Amino acid sequence: MVVLILERVRPSLRGELTRWLLEPKAGVFVGNISARVREKLWQKVCHATGDGAAMILWSSDSEQGYRIDFWGDTSRRVYDWDGLQLITRVQ
Repeated sequence: MVVLILERVRPSLRGELTRWLLEPKAGVFVGNISARVREKLWQKVCHATGDGAAMILWSSDSEQGYRIDFWGDTSRRVYDWDGLQLITRVQ
């Protein structure tokens, strides 16, 4: 399972992502894709965000059962606390 959240990006990038993922809310994408497709989409998002930002969450074998990664200046930050990824809001 993959969740991709975009902030301040071009509508064309959002449209392109709908080829692989569902967009239940503006800028929020979910789907069940392979690790290879996930990595390729993440590379594309990172190169195309411009001044925007992105966050991706995906299923993993970690203690929490998922991993989180960020790109750009998002409104949230992830902190690693003894192996747990916690999110804090930037003000």
